[in-house]
Amino acid sequence: MKNGKRPTRRQMQDIKSAGLIPENWLVSKDSPKEFVIVNRMSGKTRDIRRFA
Repeated sequence: MKNGKRPTRRQMQDIKSAGLIPENWLVSKDSPKEFVIVNRMSGKTRDIRRFA
């Protein structure tokens, strides 16, 4: 699995809008329609879709 990176300001807003705490998540994969985040502690992944 690819190592996660710190989320950008825009990604943090999207993570907050999904009801999650941005400090607990790293971005693993980013595309225009969705991105994959990984929990820092447990390693669980989630997909977050972006709405235009």
